[in-house]
Amino acid sequence: MIIFGPSGLGGIKEAISNLQEYHKLGLRACEVEFTYGIYIKNKEDALKIGREAKKLRIELSIHAPYWINLNSSEKGKIEKSKERILKCCEIGTYLGAKRIVFHPGYYGKMSKEETFNNIKKAILDIQKEAKKQHFTPKLAPETTGKINVFGSIDEIAKLTKQTKCSFCLDFAHILARYKDYMFNEAEKSFGKYKEWHVHFSGIEYGEKGEKNHKKTPEREMKKLLSSLPKNKNIIIINESPSPVEDSVLGLRLYKR
Repeated sequence: MIIFGPSGLGGIKEAISNLQEYHKLGLRACEVEFTYGIYIKNKEDALKIGREAKKLRIELSIHAPYWINLNSSEKGKIEKSKERILKCCEIGTYLGAKRIVFHPGYYGKMSKEETFNNIKKAILDIQKEAKKQHFTPKLAPETTGKINVFGSIDEIAKLTKQTKCSFCLDFAHILARYKDYMFNEAEKSFGKYKEWHVHFSGIEYGEKGEKNHKKTPEREMKKLLSSLPKNKNIIIINESPSPVEDSVLGLRLYKR
């Protein structure tokens, strides 16, 4: 089964009416964008939004802030990054969100192996603290769209295996990184997991990978839907500049 939803819930005041609108359109997922800061700060607001999402059977996830780097040469930056992810876990618990999606970090001047080990250690630290605080969302590191940024298919698969975290397969990023959607490789690496959290949109890319997201062409959405495995529960979050419209397109093509 595939469910669709946009990246973006809007501000606190319009969150509930937006969820109701998504429900009317047949959308059953939504990713709350904390990319530029965690704007739901109040527990009561989060609980209220979470109750409405549950009533409407809309599955929530969170995208953590962009300024996360679990492989910085500055220890303070790593600690701040962990704090941001943990804050997302806290708010996500009140919202009833299932996953916290985040870009894990940069290679910087470190080797790929050293970068992997640092990020793995940070994820294990976050999981330990989240468990202690009874936070419920799973961590979901995301495949990234630039070749100089940690987040290849192999790296995310290895992290998932070694830390038991969840994952986010961004096929627009994968296309930008590899010049190919790599559907077979994704199936080989993540085939054993029953639930897939997927991001998608149109994308502009060059030699170094991702430039920016763009509206999702219908033919690309068809390609995605025909290539995803049929025996999984899949959430597709659309990250184009028109995420609601493009989520409805995905739903229409899927039903057809």
